[in-house]
Amino acid sequence: MSIISANMQAVEQAIAAAAQAAGRPVSSVQLLAVSKTFPFQAVLDAMQTGQRAFGENYLQEGVDKIAAVAAAAPDAHLEWHFIGPIQSNKTRPIAENFDWVHAVDRLKIAQRLSEQRPAGLSPLNVCLQVNISGEASKSGVAPADLPELARQVATLPNLRLRGLMAIPEAETDAAKQHLPFAQLRLLYEQLQRDGLPLDTLSMGMSGDLATAVAEGATIVRIGSAIFGKRTYKETA
Repeated sequence: MSIISANMQAVEQAIAAAAQAAGRPVSSVQLLAVSKTFPFQAVLDAMQTGQRAFGENYLQEGVDKIAAVAAAAPDAHLEWHFIGPIQSNKTRPIAENFDWVHAVDRLKIAQRLSEQRPAGLSPLNVCLQVNISGEASKSGVAPADLPELARQVATLPNLRLRGLMAIPEAETDAAKQHLPFAQLRLLYEQLQRDGLPLDTLSMGMSGDLATAVAEGATIVRIGSAIFGKRTYKETA
């Protein structure tokens, strides 16, 4: 068993334990393996465990990796999620290559993704990123502005608004980890009551997985616990 396969098994067990502790079905939490900065061979290793959903933060790296994996495993039918910040001049390759986008935080970006989604592809699944901790350095729509943005994005063709995403301020204290996740869940539930058919809460990473699951996460974004420590380099 490779290191990545062993790590995948450990993460899946952690998700199962968190779901059971929260009284939720294990199947209600999807693992998104965040493969940014790692070579496509790492994705192939993770695939050996049955993993099919992968997340990328950097556009050119992600597009190149999608092509490399498709060439190496043409029958794999993977699901690719773009989870990084989105520049308006880079929406076309996102719309053309990815199945999900987790970080839409303004209408202009959503409109461009809608317009540029190729006609032959299914609607692009979209999550709205909320700046739940109010950090000046973080992307995301302010909670007060979320309802209007959600209503506007929900009307766009070629997109399917699925839910919300957040990256709360880092916190090691478990009790303090709960608050932003609970706040995001309340916003999500309010939008559902307002008539939006949302089904996705993308929240939780390697350091706060259990807390996020306890507060209702349906997708957890796990990278370093699967692939190891990252070495960052300048990339597009």
